Amino acid sequence: MTASSASASFRKLGASDLEVFPLALGGNVFGWTADEATSFAVLDAYAAAGGNFVDTADAYTAWIEGNKGGESETIIGKWVRARGNRDDVVIATKVSQHPDYLGLSAANIKAAADASLRRLDTDYIDLYYTHFDHPEVPVEEIIGALDELVRAGKVRHIAASNITPERLQESLEFSDREGLARYVALQPHYNLVSRDTYEGPLQDLASRTGLAAVPYFSLAAGFLTGKYRPGTTVDSQRAGRAAQYLESERGQKVLTALDEVAETHNAPIPTVALAWLAAQPTITAPIASARTVEQLPPLLAVADLHLTEEDLKKLTTASA
Repeated sequence: MTASSASASFRKLGASDLEVFPLALGGNVFGWTADEATSFAVLDAYAAAGGNFVDTADAYTAWIEGNKGGESETIIGKWVRARGNRDDVVIATKVSQHPDYLGLSAANIKAAADASLRRLDTDYIDLYYTHFDHPEVPVEEIIGALDELVRAGKVRHIAASNITPERLQESLEFSDREGLARYVALQPHYNLVSRDTYEGPLQDLASRTGLAAVPYFSLAAGFLTGKYRPGTTVDSQRAGRAAQYLESERGQKVLTALDEVAETHNAPIPTVALAWLAAQPTITAPIASARTVEQLPPLLAVADLHLTEEDLKKLTTASA
């Protein structure tokens, strides 16, 4: 896919003025399973294919021994600076989980945002998520702090992740009532083998209020790439989690359906899994990460694969 043809497939992100590629590139591997040079190569290949939506968080990759958190943001910031393409890239990052900036108090949100801006080497964040909700903090305090960041020009749009329907609705109602910045997107855990983590009240609320959904774990920690099969061993940091799906009846049924639909379209299995997700109500762009350039093409191909109603039904039934 060329950059020019990719732009034709851009999707509007909810009620925002952001237009994004139908696959968001996950930055969780940058500074973890992909070093800086490899991360640059992955980002270059994604951009060359027309991709413009990069997702990270201030806590990436604090779980690695010797890391402090913010390594992914730093790599992305260096890449954008080196390529001179800041205006062409929609950067999404998150607040609440960095070891030095835990929580969603007003003071913490502002301090964490400034730290993210420094690491990203930019004046503004396109999409700023609350990474995990902290119910002990009133939504009035959270939205108020986020609104200040928007008014200061440090953040263009705000979004939420890992939040209950009740807290999300309360947040949206407060924004509307007070005329403050309003969430435009939601980042839920959602994929073919984890549907109840989004479908139901949360998805219904997103639909009613015009929120764009940008799901994470879109490939179920690699299980939906199809490389995990009975009797196989996969060299991956996520192999244990992905292998768990193999033990379930649903996992087996989903793999069978993916195999059949992939064969029909002569398409890679991960492309089919992402295409099912992209076709679901409210979904704007699934998030998927690549730790090597070679892993990117089947992810990028979601922009060109259009599943039939029969395909979608087969996958939906298998994953029920």
